[in-house]
Amino acid sequence: MASSVAFSHDFPFDPAYGYDAPDALLGVPAPSAPGDFDAFWRGRFARARAVDTRPVLGPVEEERDGLRIHGVTYTSVGGVRLGGWLALPAEGPVRYGFVVGHGYGGRQEPGRDLPAPLPGAAVILPCVRGMGERGRVHSIPDLADAHVLHGIGSRESYVIGDCAADLWCAASVLTALVPELAEAGQPGGPRLGYLGESFGGGLGALALPWDDRFGAAQLTVPTFGNHPLRLPLPCAGSGEAVRAHQREHPEVTEVLRYFDAATAATRLTLPTLVAAALFDPSVPPPGQFAVYNALAGERELQVLKAGHFAYRGMTAEAAELAANRTRFFGERLTAVG
Repeated sequence: MASSVAFSHDFPFDPAYGYDAPDALLGVPAPSAPGDFDAFWRGRFARARAVDTRPVLGPVEEERDGLRIHGVTYTSVGGVRLGGWLALPAEGPVRYGFVVGHGYGGRQEPGRDLPAPLPGAAVILPCVRGMGERGRVHSIPDLADAHVLHGIGSRESYVIGDCAADLWCAASVLTALVPELAEAGQPGGPRLGYLGESFGGGLGALALPWDDRFGAAQLTVPTFGNHPLRLPLPCAGSGEAVRAHQREHPEVTEVLRYFDAATAATRLTLPTLVAAALFDPSVPPPGQFAVYNALAGERELQVLKAGHFAYRGMTAEAAELAANRTRFFGERLTAVG
């Protein structure tokens, strides 16, 4: 089957969804927010900031790219104990700090999320609850299609809200373990950077508007954008499980209003680089562009030919995005010291 952006594929739907150029996608809006949207998220953030994360830094597990990579464990909301990795400069002081969210499927190793976007950076790579061996929680499914439905019957119990809190707690761990970053978010103090792709991109859009410890972000093919638009669209990602569940339980539509990355982006004022794809079988492109279009602050867009799909030229596009990332954060984050 051919798509409207000229990729051949075997999907029973068009992963471009009829949008054949960025101009059409740049008109996709964000849904309106529930009246208590801000209060809901500010309350969740306050509870996460009150958590005693009790971080434990493990021994060095790997050294590469000028970094010593340690295992780390910490406590998040609800007393859940999570893990991940903390990468520290092998030589010299810490000059920047980053939190890196992972895609749906979790993170089994630091992998391609390193090296750091900027030299001299400390980077925490958390595994949010339910995702990956170090994020495993007995009561939470570890497969994306089941994880994305966990607790969806209520805005208070929906796992996506707790995953956003896991990122806030990871930022607390980073500033607790790295003295140079202890004043993050304070007047005159440093600001952290955030990177997230797919699931991590959507979580970032939900989490960042409320946390002044961050100074800039990159969101790559972000999910959870414009649920009302996404629900009618077939896909090969976790959104298909949400679509199927919503058909049987239409009442969850109201819950999803609180977890819309595009709605949250209307509150996101920090400089944000978005990499959004024209063709994506897992995360519909109009949802990705809805996040970019809604951003309330300084924004920059890199259009990708495709996401969640192998294509000729993807290595060159990834290299271009890496260079843009380094420039973007270098221009917007102030080095410590």
